[in-house]
Amino acid sequence: MRYHIDTIPIWDALNLDSACLFCALRDKTENLLVERYLGASVMEPDTRIKVNDKGFCSKHQQMLFAMENKLGHALLMQSHLDVLNEKLIKAFDSASKTPKKSIFSKQTSKPENAFEGLIDTCIICDDLSDNMKRFAYSFLHLYKTDSAFKERFLSSKGVCLLDLSLLVDMARDNYSNSLYIKFLDDMRSITLKKIDTHKEDIDWFTRKFDYRNHAAPWKNSRDALERTINLLRGRCIGTTPQKEEKTSNA
Repeated sequence: MRYHIDTIPIWDALNLDSACLFCALRDKTENLLVERYLGASVMEPDTRIKVNDKGFCSKHQQMLFAMENKLGHALLMQSHLDVLNEKLIKAFDSASKTPKKSIFSKQTSKPENAFEGLIDTCIICDDLSDNMKRFAYSFLHLYKTDSAFKERFLSSKGVCLLDLSLLVDMARDNYSNSLYIKFLDDMRSITLKKIDTHKEDIDWFTRKFDYRNHAAPWKNSRDALERTINLLRGRCIGTTPQKEEKTSNA
């Protein structure tokens, strides 16, 4: 198969042999997006318009702040506040025109909260979601057309449950029925095997807290809690696969 810009990152993430190749992709892409929004794009009109409109969620504000480019971050917030000020005025005007219902009046639906739209958007979250969907589509294309990739993936550690859901949804929409069923069978096998391993490891992890097992070896359970948490909802604890790879090569 001819490799191109969308398939190379999939192969690179798979070759990390991490707990979930999509978590590895997500971490790397998220960091690149944060760097981009505080890089040269700070002064690009298109970027400023998007940031002014949507802003950043608390997680990505923290990541931007940690980059220590205080001037670039401040410039983004400065213009964002200008736009937000206008939106707040409209939100207050809208809220004041929606009278509070009497406790005795019948209310069929909750009135729209004009302020919710000001706090529930993030341009990095949107960009990251678009990238992950593109990666998922490329993954499914490789799984369908590249036997070497399919074989390599099926011998890997699979994906977390968060990304399993993404892949299954996209496979349902893009695969034929027969290929979709085959894909489900493969994912069932690799995922349930992974669950069994985690169950065994975390069971022994809890048993190690019994004084009678104090001298017993940890086996493969020392990081069982961390791995289980990351399996259930995506990587949120521990170092990223990229950092682990750099450490092992040092």
